[in-house]
Amino acid sequence: MLNAPANAAAAPRPSWRARLQHLPRDTRDTLFLLVVIGWVILPQVGNLPMWCVALAAGVLLWRGWLALNNKPLPSRWWLAGLLLITMAATWASHRTLLGRDAGVTLVVVLMALKTLELRARRDALVVFFLGFFAMLTNFFYSQSLLTAAAMVIALLGLLTALVNAHRPVGQPSLRESAAMAGKMALAGAPVMLALFVFFPRFAPLWGLPSDALTGKSGLSSRMEVGSMAQLALDERVALRVKFEGAPPPQSQLYFRGPVLSQFDGRNWTANAGGESLGATTFAPGPADLQVRGAPIRYQMTIEPSQQPWLLTLDVAPKSPELPEGRRARMTADMQWLTYRPITDLLRYSAESYADFRYGLKGWDGRARPNLREYLRLPPGLNPRTQALADQLRTQLGDADAMAYVRAALERLRTGGYTYTLEPGVYGQNTADQFWFDTKEGFCEHIASAFVVLMRGAGVPARIVTGFQGGELNGVDGYWTVRNADAHAWAEVWTAERGWVRVDPTGAVSPGRVGQFQRLRAPDGVVAGALGTLSPTLLAQLRATWEAVNNSWNQWVLNYTQSSQFDLMQKLGFSSPSWEDLVKILAGLLVVGAVGGMVWARWERSQQDPWLRLLHTARQRLAQAGIATAPQAPPRELMRAVAESDLPPELRADLAAWLQALERQRYAPAGNGGAAASLATLAREFQQMAWPRPERPAPT
Repeated sequence: MLNAPANAAAAPRPSWRARLQHLPRDTRDTLFLLVVIGWVILPQVGNLPMWCVALAAGVLLWRGWLALNNKPLPSRWWLAGLLLITMAATWASHRTLLGRDAGVTLVVVLMALKTLELRARRDALVVFFLGFFAMLTNFFYSQSLLTAAAMVIALLGLLTALVNAHRPVGQPSLRESAAMAGKMALAGAPVMLALFVFFPRFAPLWGLPSDALTGKSGLSSRMEVGSMAQLALDERVALRVKFEGAPPPQSQLYFRGPVLSQFDGRNWTANAGGESLGATTFAPGPADLQVRGAPIRYQMTIEPSQQPWLLTLDVAPKSPELPEGRRARMTADMQWLTYRPITDLLRYSAESYADFRYGLKGWDGRARPNLREYLRLPPGLNPRTQALADQLRTQLGDADAMAYVRAALERLRTGGYTYTLEPGVYGQNTADQFWFDTKEGFCEHIASAFVVLMRGAGVPARIVTGFQGGELNGVDGYWTVRNADAHAWAEVWTAERGWVRVDPTGAVSPGRVGQFQRLRAPDGVVAGALGTLSPTLLAQLRATWEAVNNSWNQWVLNYTQSSQFDLMQKLGFSSPSWEDLVKILAGLLVVGAVGGMVWARWERSQQDPWLRLLHTARQRLAQAGIATAPQAPPRELMRAVAESDLPPELRADLAAWLQALERQRYAPAGNGGAAASLATLAREFQQMAWPRPERPAPT
């Protein structure tokens, strides 16, 4: 007898795809639900404590392993222990169990733990609705287009799991359940759209809490020499501008931010007499502001910054037109501030003038302004810069301030100075190092050294921070200003013109201001590969994406109460109010209810033809005196017919017909042939010889 070789080839192991296709129904549905929950949690990873992310991931993987290996679920003692650990860890991380961050942490962990007790449909429903709530919490941290798209996928996934849970019989495919979930979402889309457009938005109650978004612009009321070079590597959008008519040249695109006048040798800070965010106090605006020429009108969309600064094109004499519930005030330094920080996307209209003059008079409009603070320098620092300033004073004598400015700019142009992101480490004497040692720096190095030299020469000067330049997006016509466009320039005071803008960076690198050739970080691997294949492809993709994202910001995130009222005016309301919004919603509700009734009647007429035929048979038997239950199947009708007083031939025909009707539904290919069509069965039923009902005898 021959024996099989000991090393005979084993049967090939089925692939993961084949194994998944043959999984039991409960295992497949559980794994699908776990994947959807993981997708809901994924965008929150950066907002949750690391222990929460690790615990949720571990619990989901554990539950998936239990489902794949058909292992029993853990006991309630396990769940109780994990719950206590969760509560303690949440308290340790947030020092509270209430609030946004602590609440989101608890929701995420509780949703993951609930998967460990999926023993009945009721437990699954709890997980579904926890998933819907956790999905909404993603918008506490980000309302971007990517987050919205990810949550739409999560919504369809949760709806698919919910539909699947209500189909307990058989093993319906996930594709069928997903199609039904998509139809449900589409059916609810008109209601969602109507509520979004017409539901009253009561500012400032509508929207996210004040801590919902973190700052992105990077500007501050304090500038450390060398700090703006980090912003130059940040390509995120800071603001977008839409000009009415022809935009000004790029060299004039200065968006004014904090004005810094106090210097300790390395750090520049705002004037102590200016804004105070905590107390919400403001210094009065300049009393002698004069503007000339045609105004530049534009709409600004600024990203959340957690700061009160309203960036406007230099200079805006009138308050920007802000949404309902917001007010602004100008400081003596020509900077516009809001009364509360900007914590969400803000769109406003403004009007600026490129030709302006101010600063010749004090706050009262009469006395000459106090300029001593714009001449102060920390004692004992930057001695070589002070010696250079003394040399200029000896050479220029009583010349006006602009003569000193021209001399400093000429030194920057001809002295071998370089504009760079990596100037090296600066010590305490930052101005000396720039003027005499490194001779290279970023905009804040150049502006700081220039202002120190001007003050040393007796010329009042200060630093202004903000953004300079922008990129025109050819797709939507908006100018995009990024964090990388953060800039620092100087203002000097002259007896003839007051405060005058001077950008010393332009003397070192004219392309940075005139042609907008800013320094950039090296592209990543993907961006570099795209740029190598097609120099314009990456720029086109970027412009298209930013145009789409800007449309999302303008039409969705920035849809405010004023936008609602503007829409209502277009619909014919002369002076719209929130009462009109309620009336519109009520009218839409009535129209929707009537439409639902019409739809229900149409759907009833288009009901399953097999069920309609069975219902017709049931009604005909009731007319013949054979009462059956409304949900009686064909086999039960056959028994009722067999026990009736109908003629024997009719009973036989009805029994055969009901049997054919049952086979047509449940075994269309059985008994060696195809079942009769519904049209044939309907015709046979109509041709049956039913006994006429007996007429009552005349009295």
